[in-house]
Amino acid sequence: MKISKKIKKLSGLVCAVNILKKKGKKIVFTNGCFDIIHVGHTRYLKSARKLGDVLVVAVNSDVSVRGLKGPGRPVNPETDRMEVLSEFPFVDFVVKFNEATPFNVIKAVLPDALVKGGDWPVKNIVGGDFVIKNGGKVINIPFIKGRSTTKIIQKAGKKWTKKERKI
Repeated sequence: MKISKKIKKLSGLVCAVNILKKKGKKIVFTNGCFDIIHVGHTRYLKSARKLGDVLVVAVNSDVSVRGLKGPGRPVNPETDRMEVLSEFPFVDFVVKFNEATPFNVIKAVLPDALVKGGDWPVKNIVGGDFVIKNGGKVINIPFIKGRSTTKIIQKAGKKWTKKERKI
């Protein structure tokens, strides 16, 4: 199976982004686990892409997700999560990071806009101060109520009645 050209190692991503910046393209950056893709993710990513010309999505590695979410996570391995994200037409590049935060990737990419979901106050967004100091913006996109990977996992683990299984 051929791996998407959208999936980059950090060095390749920085090279591609620098070429695009020289062409005047505005780079938007976001990150997350993206463990079980749902409508909240797709709407969020579409909204993020509209804020610039190029959307870079940094994905927590499996080790990073376990550190944040616990030993039962991720449900889907990093390679699968990255491949799914790379299939979206509104995602331009996907890169993995192993640390607890994407700060090193943000420093390397230096996006014009750093975007996070609605549960993150702008002042708490990792890399936000760095991006602002270098002339960029930090933007918070509201979440879709009731849509979360954690809720999906909880619902999937529920003991279903016979009636519920037939629906």
